[in-house]
Amino acid sequence: MNEQSIDVAVVIGRFQPFHNGHLALLREALARAPRVLVVLGSAHQARSPRHPFSWTERAEMVRLALPEAERSRVDFLPLRDYFDEARWVAAVLEEVGQRVGNANVLLVGHFKDATSDYLRRFAPWQLLSLPRLHRVDATDLRAALFEAGPEVLEIVLSTWVDQVPASTRAFVQAWSRLPFLAPLRREWEMLQGYRKAWAAAPYAPVFVTVDVVLRCAGHVLLIQRAKDPGQGLWALPGGFVEPRDTLYQSAIRELEEETGLRLLPDTLQRSLRGVAVFDHPDRSQRGRTISHTHYFDLGDRELPEVRGDDDAALARWVPMAELAAMESQFFDDHFHMLDRFLGLLPAA
Repeated sequence: MNEQSIDVAVVIGRFQPFHNGHLALLREALARAPRVLVVLGSAHQARSPRHPFSWTERAEMVRLALPEAERSRVDFLPLRDYFDEARWVAAVLEEVGQRVGNANVLLVGHFKDATSDYLRRFAPWQLLSLPRLHRVDATDLRAALFEAGPEVLEIVLSTWVDQVPASTRAFVQAWSRLPFLAPLRREWEMLQGYRKAWAAAPYAPVFVTVDVVLRCAGHVLLIQRAKDPGQGLWALPGGFVEPRDTLYQSAIRELEEETGLRLLPDTLQRSLRGVAVFDHPDRSQRGRTISHTHYFDLGDRELPEVRGDDDAALARWVPMAELAAMESQFFDDHFHMLDRFLGLLPAA
């Protein structure tokens, strides 16, 4: 495929927030194709210090950075995280294919580091790899945003002048007046303290956790988190493995402590249907965290009584039919844990 035959250019990113490096990729895409499709990653994640802006907010940042005449040439494709690269790549190819049909596609990107290797996996698309044109990193921009108190926010945004489009600065300035920044700043500070506590370790720590998917009579047992990270978000009962517990013992202990569920040990043991390991390097903002998730099915019996306790503000039996609509309200990758066992999403 030669460049003259290109119909659509694709740019993939999280754009948290949209900065001059992203804009350079987008401008190159617009110069090479009559139509550009911007794939917005992490589209259905709950707000967090890593994902502060919704996909619609990010699409608006991109749109505002373009001249009026070019906005009509750019379309947006929100795409969820799957915490499974092969499934995610397949989903990108499928979703873009539905938008552009048999068009010749050019993927425009930049190999920032090893996390950019996914760009090589989109055959038969042509790949245009551009050098780094701007020394700017979205992680640093977010850190500056969360470190700044309200009284110095204007000063912080003024330091972005050479790093983001003027429209992004104006957008973030207006966004900061909404009720999102304060809880995100609180969570960011908690995470900074968490990482600092382990900074002196000779090796980067790897945390081992357990989570529980408990199904009963067409419902799933969820908790609402009482503390950061993810305060107020829905999650599976779970927590860290105790030094003298087996994985199974830790799973049962966390289930009982957070939900007050009391069942005979034999009842739970007989209802265990599987265990899956969730180990994507970016699944938790606390650091490298590997979860062993236990799936139990109690059948069609009456729903046992539960109550929120320990790290859970609330415990609730949620009808499975409601789970898909709650995707953006889940902590970390817990929605995808449910999907693994319950098949909530279409197969990619």
